[in-house]
Amino acid sequence: MNQRGAPGIRGRLGQLCYSSGLLYSLQRVRAWWQRDLRILAYHRVMPLPDPDTYEFDLELISTPPEEFREQMRRIKRYFRPMRLTDVVAALDAGEALPPDTVAVTFDDGYDDNYRIAAPILDELKVPATFFVSTGHIDTGKPYAYDWLVHMILMTDRPRLVLPELGIDVAIPRERALRRRIAGNVLLRMKWLDALGQAAMTERLETEWNMPSANARPQDCRPMTWDQAREMEAAGLEFGSHGVHHRMLARLPIDEMEREVRESKAALDRELTNPALLMSYPVGGDRAYNDAVVSATRKAGFQLACSYVCGTNPEPSENRYSLYRLPVESNMGPGWFAAMLALPQLMSYPTVAHEVQGPREQPCSP
Repeated sequence: MNQRGAPGIRGRLGQLCYSSGLLYSLQRVRAWWQRDLRILAYHRVMPLPDPDTYEFDLELISTPPEEFREQMRRIKRYFRPMRLTDVVAALDAGEALPPDTVAVTFDDGYDDNYRIAAPILDELKVPATFFVSTGHIDTGKPYAYDWLVHMILMTDRPRLVLPELGIDVAIPRERALRRRIAGNVLLRMKWLDALGQAAMTERLETEWNMPSANARPQDCRPMTWDQAREMEAAGLEFGSHGVHHRMLARLPIDEMEREVRESKAALDRELTNPALLMSYPVGGDRAYNDAVVSATRKAGFQLACSYVCGTNPEPSENRYSLYRLPVESNMGPGWFAAMLALPQLMSYPTVAHEVQGPREQPCSP
């Protein structure tokens, strides 16, 4: 993600298509020969803060509120927004989805989803699915990745030493440079197993005396179950994003299966509608595998989303690993419109990861 940076060739091409006035015509032509399910992936919707003072990860801010409203207006006008549970019903019935079907999804469960995104969705009558990490709901405790970034941005220590990742660097004063270091840490640490990731973060909390256990940051907190129930009563739907937002394929199999089962049990206990939907935390090609898919199916989930970029021409064939289109804060109206209309051309590609690790990871949350 590129926080309000230069949009690159996709952004410029998208804006050109948008400005030409031909985008809707191109979309209609595409719909004649390709019917595919588009699933948009968001994290946070909030005003863009000052990068020099904001204490958490800017990369998780998908879009500011007014741009989100315009994005939903475009979906309402030019596409067919659909609940993912309705997608499940269509797949079960063997029915084809309507052309230009779009599903809106959110990962993690931040409280700005309730405060900012949900009212806009209600105003425009656009359905959406919120995948929440159940172990964080109602605790106010920040997610581990968020807290790790916070520690790197705020520490007064002179060096960052992470032997697990082969990192030993001086910590600069400039916040922007610290953000670059934090981004590199997040990228590298996802090659550790999930328990190793947790142990590394906990060790840093202890060494730097920055414990997350009692932290309840206003700027980066999960929603509550009461908020989730209110959203559900308004017609929005919920699914699982695990219990502790850990990479499921990087857990021992018994712990992985427990995360899947317990997340569903919590959703079924706290909300009215049964939990049928899963989004794999982190969601790239290292975050889920056949064992995770099997556990997801066995737990009673009927559809699951990855964070691999793309659309789904035949959703019945990969209903437990559906592709999505991440929405990012540097997408202006033209790029967003072009990505929806011509997703194969305008969305970020996902890099297939090799054993030795990725050089870049443009579609990773």
